[in-house]
Amino acid sequence: MQIPPGVTAALKEHGQEHLVQFWDQLNEDQQKRLAKQVRELDLVLVDKLLDQRDRAKNESGPADDRAARAESPSHVVRLPKSPADQKRDADAAEIGQQLMNDGKVGAILVAGGQGSRLGFDDPKGMFPIGPVSDRTLFRVLCEQIKARSQRAGQVIPYFIMTSEATHLPTVAFFEKNDYFGLGEDNVYFFQQASLPAVDDSSRKILLERPDRIATSPDGHGGVLRALERGGMLGVMRDRGIEHLYYHQVDNPTAIVCDPVFLGHHIQSDSDLSTKVVEKVGPEEKMGVVASVDGTTEIIEYSDLAEDQSRRTNPDGSLVFWAGNTAIHVFRREFIERLLADELSLPFHIAHKKVACIDEQGKPVEPDSPNANKFEQFIFDSLPHAKVALVMEASRQREFNPVKNAEGSDSPATSRAALCQLAREWIESAGGRVEKDVAVEISPLFALDAEELQSKLEPGRVFKKPEVLE
Repeated sequence: MQIPPGVTAALKEHGQEHLVQFWDQLNEDQQKRLAKQVRELDLVLVDKLLDQRDRAKNESGPADDRAARAESPSHVVRLPKSPADQKRDADAAEIGQQLMNDGKVGAILVAGGQGSRLGFDDPKGMFPIGPVSDRTLFRVLCEQIKARSQRAGQVIPYFIMTSEATHLPTVAFFEKNDYFGLGEDNVYFFQQASLPAVDDSSRKILLERPDRIATSPDGHGGVLRALERGGMLGVMRDRGIEHLYYHQVDNPTAIVCDPVFLGHHIQSDSDLSTKVVEKVGPEEKMGVVASVDGTTEIIEYSDLAEDQSRRTNPDGSLVFWAGNTAIHVFRREFIERLLADELSLPFHIAHKKVACIDEQGKPVEPDSPNANKFEQFIFDSLPHAKVALVMEASRQREFNPVKNAEGSDSPATSRAALCQLAREWIESAGGRVEKDVAVEISPLFALDAEELQSKLEPGRVFKKPEVLE
């Protein structure tokens, strides 16, 4: 098989002809795969990103002093502390529930990650997290969507962003599990784009193998372009979806389509709303929401020096207290506005170790960073919002992600949080769970403590592990 003329012309125009230097050594299937990968490369965008990288190398301007100028977020709804606060949230919940009743809410799930940090070879959403049932992360979250839809009397469509690595197994998993009762017509898969890794001392895209370009996902900020490319925004318009509840697959205690959060979002006329939790302490490695020159932004923990992370307000509270949970509500029209400019969200350049092959086709396992990767962060859309609401959530209730194999934010801590949540709901409903007994509550049985109270037999005692479903 000859190299397709279009492939040759595109590579020559952008100085990347080396990507097909091993063409004659490949079999026909390998050639087809490589040609497909080359055709899918956005070489114009790659050139822009490399120009940006090279300019940054040659510039020696002042260091970014955003952290020095930052203050605690100004437009923020704190956790309720008084009866007035509780009424405030109850009123917001009514507004948020009505929004769902009117069919104006959809949900976006970011599920492009593998479970490799957990020692798990499949997509992270397939990881078993139920403390009694071994329900997967996908199932726990889908059951919330189904229960919310049933309560609203309206379908809440689920838009699931996968990556090149997770797309096929994720779709197959949903098919095998009959879409967890959501209905095939209400679950939309769209794939996150990948960008090539580039040699850090040249403009050459790296080859992972003679028949494969070294690529990586373009970051969670890539959700915006992926929605447009996958035709999802058109689906949303056709279905009357005006607001999107965005969350990530690794947090099983997230309150998906939380009516209180949706209500505050609507009351504030917010383009983009963000849930935060109070950081454990200044040393916690967590991005923080802050106000910089009057604009709501997120500052990565790596951009905060130790003395900056400990800065306090006049009342002694931390300036950088508001930890980012990666839970947002987007106005659909705001997403469309952002997409009017392809590079409205900046691309961040990471210096990483990338396994590749050299000019002779021999494998290279670098001891130090040898490549640049490019990615976008969804929170960089915050400064573009006319109104950006920040709402504080209970960390114990809503933020128990599965990120590490052991220690904090691990399967053990997440399962413990699910058990504790069930225990608290049962006890508030007049039941009792004996010591060290694990109980799990499916969202299809009860979405909250109030619903459980209406279903649980008074005085019920749980003496052995059980799932309420």
